[in-house]
Amino acid sequence: MKKIILIEDETSVVSFIKKGLQENGYEISVAFDGRTGVQLVQSSDFDLVILDIMLPEMNGLDVCKEIRKTNQHVPILFLTALGTSENIVLGLESGGDDYLVKPFKFIELVARVKSLLRRSSNGSVPEITEPEVDSEYIFHFSDLILNDYTKKVTRGGEEISLTSTEYKLLMYFLNNPEKVISRTEVLEAVWGVNYELGTNVVDVYVNYLRKKLDSQEDNKLIHTVIGMGYVLKKP
Repeated sequence: MKKIILIEDETSVVSFIKKGLQENGYEISVAFDGRTGVQLVQSSDFDLVILDIMLPEMNGLDVCKEIRKTNQHVPILFLTALGTSENIVLGLESGGDDYLVKPFKFIELVARVKSLLRRSSNGSVPEITEPEVDSEYIFHFSDLILNDYTKKVTRGGEEISLTSTEYKLLMYFLNNPEKVISRTEVLEAVWGVNYELGTNVVDVYVNYLRKKLDSQEDNKLIHTVIGMGYVLKKP
């Protein structure tokens, strides 16, 4: 059973979401303020965080940043009435993976939850021997190495820490090397075909990834193709 924590201070919303998700087979924990939410996430092992922005004690953006200090991989779904593009980008910049605006249909929440859980578990594999890991789960591109078994990424021997969304974005590039990929293709592959944010979200996350991978101006791996999208190619 997948474990989800809901960090939300509106009791009516909590009751509605908790009852619905439990009926869908999920184990739900609840925190009614941001600080308690951070403590619970840091002390327990959750498969997904559903997080409101307007919270007592600590707002959702700060909660997300605190969670990301110790946990880069748990998916975080923002659930809030603040639906402007600026707030959406702020939520994603703080480390969120998805964003659902209130009011919403419960069927849409379930779809987002399933999508995030599916994406986070796609990389899980059965226990195997080290030679099989080397041959099947290691991606090499230039001096970049990604181990999809351990989720470890290095470039030039230096380990790089990525969020779950940045990791999925890098995997998509590595699975499509030298191919010019449109922003729409990236949006559909990484966030899902029903994701309703604009393609500026892709630009934001590509820039995050570039800052972590491309520290040297003359040694970039991710390149912009003006009017078309992005391409992963060797320097």
